[in-house]
Amino acid sequence: MEETTRSRRTGRMARRVPAAEVFDGLERATVLDRPIAVISKQVRRKLGPGKTRDFLHGVPIGHPLHPALAMVSFGCWLSAGVVDMTKTGSRAARTLILAGLGSAVPTVAAGLTDWSTLHREQQRVGLVHAMTNAAAAVCYTGSLLLRMRGRERAGRTLAYAGLAAASAGGYLGGHMSYRQAAGANHAESVGHLVPLGWHDLCALKELPNGRPVRRRLGYIDLFVIRLGDDVNVLADNCSHLGGPLHQGRVAMENGEPCIVCPWHGSAFRISDGRVTHGPATSRQPAFQTRLRQDGVVQVRPAE
Repeated sequence: MEETTRSRRTGRMARRVPAAEVFDGLERATVLDRPIAVISKQVRRKLGPGKTRDFLHGVPIGHPLHPALAMVSFGCWLSAGVVDMTKTGSRAARTLILAGLGSAVPTVAAGLTDWSTLHREQQRVGLVHAMTNAAAAVCYTGSLLLRMRGRERAGRTLAYAGLAAASAGGYLGGHMSYRQAAGANHAESVGHLVPLGWHDLCALKELPNGRPVRRRLGYIDLFVIRLGDDVNVLADNCSHLGGPLHQGRVAMENGEPCIVCPWHGSAFRISDGRVTHGPATSRQPAFQTRLRQDGVVQVRPAE
């Protein structure tokens, strides 16, 4: 009897799986890999490098554009749900639904641009995220059409279904942002981990001219490049998804030398870490350098 009770208790406990762990399974859903490969390749090919892609990533504003746009769409649809619940005006609900559908177009464009440069595990969750939001858009489009035909009750019901789908999509978006760190800055805290003051890095003669290398300052990896007698130092892990910048290539952008991340092509100005091309939106932490009389390069976090 006691053993049976324990087994039943164990069974009940086994069924209590946190929602986040359920969605963790999406990260391992390899069945999604084939459509992901096709879609992401097409998105990258259609956009290509340039100002449009940088804008959709959010480079001009310094953080991903997609979440900000998504708040507009979801906010309009949530407001429409409040209007429907309080029955304060069918015209207002229609206006809000239409505004949400209109803002969904640039939201999708920005989201696809970001998604095409994520890791495969993030892309798997992102694909389902996109599908749920597409279902929400279909529901709201149907709701708007029903309302225009005078079928207000059916239109409200379909709008509630759309709100449920959009909420599920929002949860998955949060899972990607906070659990998988998609869109987060992967290099922000590096400068704060270095004690104040100047620190010996290496001898100048140990650095090859014009070729980036990795050096360690304590337990922090640094990107180091020597150009003649000038030495430039950045955090080595790319702020986009942590790629090793020292394995990237040096390119010229507007007459300034830049380092291009080998993983997803983010480009940073070597002199100060400023983003010149996405998908990264956060500046790469930079370090000041100076040369001691005995030829040792010293560094400290840039102010």
